[in-house]
Amino acid sequence: MVHFIIYTDNVYTEVHTGSIDADHDDTGEEHADKILAVRPRGNRVRAEILKIHADTPEVSLIKYAAEQIQAGQVLGMPTDTFYGLAADPFNLRAVERVYEIKSRLRHKPLSLLIENVDQAEEFARPLPDDFHLLARRFWPGPLTMIVPAASHLPLKVTANTGNVALRVPASEIPLAVVRAAKIPITATSANLSGAAECTTAEQVRDQLENRISLIVDGGKSPRTMSSTIVHFREDGTWQILREGAIPAKEIIEALS
Repeated sequence: MVHFIIYTDNVYTEVHTGSIDADHDDTGEEHADKILAVRPRGNRVRAEILKIHADTPEVSLIKYAAEQIQAGQVLGMPTDTFYGLAADPFNLRAVERVYEIKSRLRHKPLSLLIENVDQAEEFARPLPDDFHLLARRFWPGPLTMIVPAASHLPLKVTANTGNVALRVPASEIPLAVVRAAKIPITATSANLSGAAECTTAEQVRDQLENRISLIVDGGKSPRTMSSTIVHFREDGTWQILREGAIPAKEIIEALS
């Protein structure tokens, strides 16, 4: 019998996992085969906080988080910038929930966290050479690149702009969740539109209250600055839309 702890409503809750044979990860450590039950405590309905080690994420906990996303849930998720809202971009109801949770205008597209450049090529039309140049230099890292979206991406994700924003985070937890779920995940910041971004799981819960049911806690965000955003247009030109954690001069130097 394997179990882990979820912190919710100022008390700790045990989550027990299956007693059937445990699998092993690459390090030889056992991980849970199945989540059996959650015993809630406390009276208020508030988001559960699932603590996962930031540098060496526990396989069973990553699997649990990925399964929630696959089931259509929206989770609070740490990244290498601020905490984000993680959902399956191909689940239209989940995408709609992201907009509802944030009170976000529907004309603003959602950014996606992906595993690598190969995955970027699945969700975008032919990528320019400058995209690959920046990806080699700054990914994984706090660089979001907007590119023409592939036709199979839902219009709710692109907000009918024809573009998609992609990023490979320098953060083990979201990368592990993307691999486990076998899909990219949304990455818009986990805050109400216009409110301050969140750098801890507790801040996410305090701000969003009961709008989401589960927040992955990977500790405090490693930086307090948003990602830098570069837009690649279909004609091959590019523009820095937002200077963030990566200085604009480094982008310009890389593309000069």
